[in-house]
Amino acid sequence: MNRIFRPFLDKFVVVFIDDILIYSRTREEHGEHLRLVLKILKAKQLYAKLSKCEFWLDEVKFLGHVISAEGIDVDPAKVESVLQWECVRTVTDIRSFVGLAGYYRRFIEGFSKIVAPLTQLTRKEQSFIWTDACERSFEELKRRLTTSPVLVLPDSGEPFDVYCDASHQGLGCVLM
Repeated sequence: MNRIFRPFLDKFVVVFIDDILIYSRTREEHGEHLRLVLKILKAKQLYAKLSKCEFWLDEVKFLGHVISAEGIDVDPAKVESVLQWECVRTVTDIRSFVGLAGYYRRFIEGFSKIVAPLTQLTRKEQSFIWTDACERSFEELKRRLTTSPVLVLPDSGEPFDVYCDASHQGLGCVLM
């Protein structure tokens, strides 16, 4: 699917395995994008099951995110699973939690620094000792995930400012 839609990826199409998301700035533009995608599917003899399709949505849940004209937010169902997460007791538990949190790292300022105590516990030579720093890291990640900001698209008509920084523990940048 990625090969088929390559010219349109990140312009108005997102493909994940067999899921296709079409996005547009206006209804007219969306009609054109939708027609183009359906035409390509037909030409390649690929079929979309109508019962699995949703059209003309103002808000869509896609790959753990809620996407709308306002921006991109974490899916509330994922937030709920974070809130219900029990205290971690094993390296496997830590990897699962850090994996979920890492998927949403773009929503968490300073993610690398916050997660560092947990990441250290997953190293082979490290003994598993749950410290106060680990508990603070775990609780802070939960708090940040459940109060994450909405990511918005920049206004392409305005100049951008990019702020970057890096350390031995992580790097980050912000587009303002």
